Amino acid sequence: MGQAGRGIALMLLSTLFFAGMNASVKSLGPAIPTEQVLFFRNLFALLPVAAMVWRAGSLSVLKPNRPLQHVWRAAAGLVSLGTFFWCYARLPLADVIAVSFSAPLFVTALSPWLLGEAVGPRRWAAVVVGFLGTLLIVRPGQSGFDPQLLLVLVATFFYAQVLISVRKLNRTDTPTAIVFWYLVISVAATALALPFVWVTPSLQGWLLLIGLGLFGGVAQLIVTAAFRYADAAVLAPFDYASILWGSTLGWLIWGEVPKHTLWAGAAVLIASGLYIAHREARLGLLGRARRRAPPAEL
Repeated sequence: MGQAGRGIALMLLSTLFFAGMNASVKSLGPAIPTEQVLFFRNLFALLPVAAMVWRAGSLSVLKPNRPLQHVWRAAAGLVSLGTFFWCYARLPLADVIAVSFSAPLFVTALSPWLLGEAVGPRRWAAVVVGFLGTLLIVRPGQSGFDPQLLLVLVATFFYAQVLISVRKLNRTDTPTAIVFWYLVISVAATALALPFVWVTPSLQGWLLLIGLGLFGGVAQLIVTAAFRYADAAVLAPFDYASILWGSTLGWLIWGEVPKHTLWAGAAVLIASGLYIAHREARLGLLGRARRRAPPAEL
């Protein structure tokens, strides 16, 4: 297996671990407050990040060169992940994951203002087509429309803010620093809320809380390794495997059967996202994989 093959295999494995994290959140359900779930998810995710620091052999990798940008990245990440977790607990997994595929569209649409990157007519066309795919999934005004799906769009918008912040931070800070300071700020912020929302979990609940943090942390290590072997443009298509894991787990555990409109909308979103990634690669906007920060799921 060549370098690219290793990267692809690791990327697919990471999507499986992230699916395990999402399924753990859904299994906890609305019974455990979102703030509490976020606290333990980020607390236990610090363990694999500590392994990254140990491997680096120096605390210098944690130096924050742009503190205020780290604070904004953490705030946007908390809003995004918290809203996603709230939705995972209440909506079909596949639906939430599919709508989240609109994140690259938001990033592209906001790039001229927040990143100073020009967006040509081809990518604007892909953004418009992609959002039409989102409408196929959400189906506003149609029978069976669930207004809670609009919250997934809110979560995805803030996730796009996270991705943009990571792009900016990656110019001056190490990937380890980006992840570490997000986790530290997030743990501190959610810890403040714990006395007001605390619900004592059952033994199963404790196992799920520990599991979701470890799932997410290990997935981050795996995907970081994937980006050492292959470029972002090569790996991007395989990140969409998460819809397969999510729909499979949703069907096996909760009996969720995705609607045909979801698959149609997801196909349009994926095609738009891949085209945008292709155009950015052609234009040299993605850069080499080793210069990119790991994805922002943490």
